[in-house]
Amino acid sequence: MKNNMMLNKLAKLAVIVGVNVQKGQLVFVRSSTENRELAREIVKQAYIAGASKVVVDWTDDYVAKYSYTYETVESLQIIPDYEIDKYKDYVTKKGCTIYIFSPVPDLNSEIDPRKLQAKDLANRKALSFYYENNMSLNSQWCIISAPNRIWAEKVFPKLKGEQAIEKLWDAILSTSRITMDNDPINEWKQHNEQLLKHNEILNHYNFDKLHFKNNLGTDIIVKLVDHHIWSGGGDLSSEGVLFNPNIPTEENFTMPHKYGVNGKVVATKPLNYQGKLIEDFWLEFKDGKVVDYDAKKNIEVLDNLINFDEGSSYLGEIALVSYDSPISKSGILFYNTLFDENASCHMALGNALLFNMIDGAKYTLKELQERGYNNSLTHVDFMFGSKDMSITGETKTGKEIVIFKDGNFVI
Repeated sequence: MKNNMMLNKLAKLAVIVGVNVQKGQLVFVRSSTENRELAREIVKQAYIAGASKVVVDWTDDYVAKYSYTYETVESLQIIPDYEIDKYKDYVTKKGCTIYIFSPVPDLNSEIDPRKLQAKDLANRKALSFYYENNMSLNSQWCIISAPNRIWAEKVFPKLKGEQAIEKLWDAILSTSRITMDNDPINEWKQHNEQLLKHNEILNHYNFDKLHFKNNLGTDIIVKLVDHHIWSGGGDLSSEGVLFNPNIPTEENFTMPHKYGVNGKVVATKPLNYQGKLIEDFWLEFKDGKVVDYDAKKNIEVLDNLINFDEGSSYLGEIALVSYDSPISKSGILFYNTLFDENASCHMALGNALLFNMIDGAKYTLKELQERGYNNSLTHVDFMFGSKDMSITGETKTGKEIVIFKDGNFVI
């Protein structure tokens, strides 16, 4: 367990920079039981920041595994009213949410994938209003991470127990820009300014499409929706509150056109989905849709993702991350999308983000879809960046601009 000062810094960062708790605001904390010390410190810091009430929703992946093991598919699909009402209350009161994400890789490796899919789909449908609320930036939210033993030993297989946990703590804190002697809040202010500069450059060019290519086999053209917006770093909620959804973050991202993706993309990192690791996979797109794919490990889980619903076989996000980002330089494979996506350019299968289109929240769903917006109950990032990645942007007038060379920004 990290010392109190470092936990205090991470908790303050989540409260002040992550969700930017406003005076009198409801704060919702979701945490694994294994991360209770950090959760308690976040509760304390949220109250100090002026929260009117802080509610902790405790989760436990091992308890969840028992439900997957012993319940029927039909039982898993039942989302009780009290669970739905809890999230309705959060949305109505415009609360903010802090997630402490602590995955347990391969915990569900022996679980019937049909059960995982049924539960996930039922949950997404029942709580779709909650996810839409967050994706529309109607409330602040932030995801941070803390270690658990299984995850730590997966990342550092030569270490065991507390040694592995301490090593993972060090990696999480350093990539979140927290050290013993720095002011992480000030560090994040400067970091957000740098991400904003890249957003401004990319928005200035107003690219029509992007061409990604490397020696691993990725050769794909991604058309962007008209009036797209590049985002990255801090976002403004509908109430005008600046917050950081992800800690850490190194990405600049925008909205691809649902039907404008063609070519092949090869993943460069494993994807932890539904408690299982999908490894060595690739996807082929035609007119936006995944038409072919393969994986060396857990292809049935990849199949679950692609066939989750109609929109999950199309893209909802394209993100640029320099190969020389701090997380990439660490050389650590985190087996956690929150970190691994910030070491690599990535795409997301599923729902697009409304704030990546000018006035996106003002359109009806039909109008959004006519503009190339992809609607889905899921949104899952996977990584495909590499040291030799080249990205060329084509403007509306046909002018080509080199954006990435040898894996890094050159504009």
